[in-house]
Amino acid sequence: MNAIESQEVLSETEERTSGDELKLVPVAESIRYRKRAQNAEKQVESLAEQLAEAKSQATRIAEELDSIRSEERIVRKLAGCGAVDLEAAVLLAKAKLEGEPQADLDGVIEQLKREKQYLFAEGSRASASKKTSGVRERVQNSQTVLERAAKKAATTGNRVDLQEYLKLRRSYL
Repeated sequence: MNAIESQEVLSETEERTSGDELKLVPVAESIRYRKRAQNAEKQVESLAEQLAEAKSQATRIAEELDSIRSEERIVRKLAGCGAVDLEAAVLLAKAKLEGEPQADLDGVIEQLKREKQYLFAEGSRASASKKTSGVRERVQNSQTVLERAAKKAATTGNRVDLQEYLKLRRSYL
């Protein structure tokens, strides 16, 4: 046997053809097919792991999104009801909603209003923010400078008075 013939040694792998004839496959080709099959199996396993990981991540993200949406709904309702301490009110509302599976958001907020009145603004008081302590209105004769400038501009109708009022107003707002 020469070198060429020794490389073409036939493997014991048999393939049947349509006429029940045995077909022998060379060893090198059989090894190559086996390696390709093993690589394909490894690839299938890694892709299956990636798919499982992606599915678990998608469910986790969906749960987080639902949580964020419910918290946003709670914040909007509480802000609309005039909650002064919004963070504390949200935490209390979330705890009550988790504790009682049949509780509705409006009922929980009403219960919070009754139990924790200090978390909400008084009835008709506006929830607009007040000026900070650094910005103080100048009071003269129980009338602010801004009010006096507005009255003066309204009564005189003078453009200079109007501009003075607008300049003062801009500094406060």
